[in-house]
Amino acid sequence: MAKSPDTVPNPATTDPAAPSFELALAELEGIVAAMEAGKMPLQESLDAYQRGVELLRQCRDTLGAAEQQIRILEGGELRDFDPQRRAAAAADTPEG
Repeated sequence: MAKSPDTVPNPATTDPAAPSFELALAELEGIVAAMEAGKMPLQESLDAYQRGVELLRQCRDTLGAAEQQIRILEGGELRDFDPQRRAAAAADTPEG
């Protein structure tokens, strides 16, 4: 079955063992803090570095997918957030 061009796979759902973005980021921050402390044996440091690279890749992929979804929702144009424009648009709607 062909995928719709407007769908973006969510990296977190393609690998059921992958942690959520927030958990991956928290784990990555913990790895960085532990490595910066400089008290890890060499092999443990190498293993932690490798895990950090995997987590960083997952976080980047997740953010990239989110950005693509925003582009789709914004009609292909990614713009800076302007709260005044959003408020004006909401005021123009019949519910606002």
